[in-house]
Amino acid sequence: MGTEEKKKKKGNEKRRHHGAEGKNLGSAGEGEGPPKKHKKADKGRPSQPAVPSAEKSKKSPPENPLPRLDPKSVGYFRRVGETLQQGFGSDEDRGLFVRNVFNEVAGNELALATDMSGSLVLQKLLAVATSSQLCHLLKVLSGHWQEVCWHRSGAHVMQTALLQYPRFQSQEKTEEEEEEEEEGDPCPDLEDLILILCSEVKEKFLLYNQDTHGSFIVRTLFQVLSGTVLNLETNKKGASGLTVSSEFDVPDTFLKQLQKLSGLFCENIGVFATNKVASLGMQVALQVLHRKSPSMCAALCDDVLKYLSSRSVSADSSSLLVFLKDETSSRLLERILEVSDKKQLRRLYNNHFQGQLQALCAHPIANYTVQRLIRAAQTKKLFSTLFDELSPAMEDILAKGHMGLITSLAETCKKLSCRQAELVTHLMEAFHCAEPASRRVTCIPLFLSLLTYEIYYKTGEEEETLSEHTDNVEAKLESVNYHGSVLLQHLLHFEDPLPALQSLGNMTEDDLRTVACSQAGSHVFDALLTSNTITEKQRKRVLRKLRVHSVDLARNRYGSRVLDRIWNASTMGVKEEIAQKLVEQLRELQNDPIGHHIARNFALAHFVKRRKDWEGHQQAENKRRKMFADILAD
Repeated sequence: MGTEEKKKKKGNEKRRHHGAEGKNLGSAGEGEGPPKKHKKADKGRPSQPAVPSAEKSKKSPPENPLPRLDPKSVGYFRRVGETLQQGFGSDEDRGLFVRNVFNEVAGNELALATDMSGSLVLQKLLAVATSSQLCHLLKVLSGHWQEVCWHRSGAHVMQTALLQYPRFQSQEKTEEEEEEEEEGDPCPDLEDLILILCSEVKEKFLLYNQDTHGSFIVRTLFQVLSGTVLNLETNKKGASGLTVSSEFDVPDTFLKQLQKLSGLFCENIGVFATNKVASLGMQVALQVLHRKSPSMCAALCDDVLKYLSSRSVSADSSSLLVFLKDETSSRLLERILEVSDKKQLRRLYNNHFQGQLQALCAHPIANYTVQRLIRAAQTKKLFSTLFDELSPAMEDILAKGHMGLITSLAETCKKLSCRQAELVTHLMEAFHCAEPASRRVTCIPLFLSLLTYEIYYKTGEEEETLSEHTDNVEAKLESVNYHGSVLLQHLLHFEDPLPALQSLGNMTEDDLRTVACSQAGSHVFDALLTSNTITEKQRKRVLRKLRVHSVDLARNRYGSRVLDRIWNASTMGVKEEIAQKLVEQLRELQNDPIGHHIARNFALAHFVKRRKDWEGHQQAENKRRKMFADILAD
């Protein structure tokens, strides 16, 4: 087939497809697209600011205002977004539709990328675009790197485009892409375009990192160059951390650019260590270098520590302590602790932290860095040193409300199998339940509520009578604290979980129900069921009390989850006992918005009407679960 015939065929396909999709695009009709008249700027409206007003003095604004989409174009691309969301009958239909839309995008790339709603549509298009379509878009935007990368909408478009690299890495060119090359429309491949962006960022490295949106692109670029995509995880209390989401292979040219860009941090290390926005780029760089170039990561960590340590020389303490109390610098130091090796951690402790941990634990910001140091400890020797310095101040830490320090100690005790019994002893002393010995059995309600013995049981500190716990049966667990639940989960995984287990088994049925029906407390039973150091007999002692409230658990959002876990781990006899309690209120459960799931999953209707079939099904389920458990164990 000749070139002219190919062009004619493509034109017929475009007309046919637009006719089929006309109903989806509304007034766009028969292939009608946005007018391509954005070469001249719209002088009637001011350009969107590419950077926050506080940074305007540092960066010169673009000479010409950014082009805008007219209302007709906005409507067209809105309908394109709706069509993409509806889906297509086949990949061929989707490919044809996307190709036709990209033909309409031509000439409007910059306006679309910097439009608030249009950029969202463009991101959806890029997720299904071919390599050729993506490269043509980036080729046009490469003439406006700064305007796009420093724009609040354009930055997200650039991130989406860069993160498409793994998708095209091992993908061969399609027949359509080869036809486009034959038609004389050469375009750099995606690797070359990313390298061109690297050159742009290198020339204005500090400016890109100081800009809110430009920093976002630098961080994405570091991830793509290293082949490591990171994910920001935030817990309930707002603390965040970077974890690896995916990894992929990258060419040597990317790794070379990664090293060159990372080397630029040292030129303005003071800015990157103290500037809130610029610091983010260095944090991501440390994470990816730790995986791809550990030696360069270690060198960068040393440079940062050397700079911070030299700012204010004091004979009393390290100047690094000042930066530990700064929100921006402390976050950077947390990343350094995460990626440091054993020798670096020991050197950090000896030079900067030793003798200062208790004071840092009392600080509202610095205590988070101490938490990171505890979790980063990789040897029993270093952790024991940290533990010895912190354990005398455990009650003061609790009084400050810095429970993250306590849970970090418990987590590392579990991980390194070190100082576990001593931690339990110090916890009991801090909660005033170590002496007399009869109080020790009350420790778990105190841990879960984060209340001392005197406050929980309302006895008063000056009371001389050492009454037994049984004299305080009126005390009830009202709620479960998040950190208290996390602490107990770690204690149940200790090599000797008996102190925690005895106290948990000594709790009343109502208190156990309170734990199971709370969002934080429900996870305690996950630890109870999965701990390798707890025997089946010990588990049954606790769970037997909880089964009394099976109906209440079945009706509760979190309790039903606990009941489901107990059911899956139970023998036939226990399942029959639970089912017998539930069918007493079967009608109410079936009408309950949460309980009806339990009634269905446990096949309670069959339990009542077809008991033998129910027993056979449950036995088969138990065998299947045991078989999978054995496979996973092997």
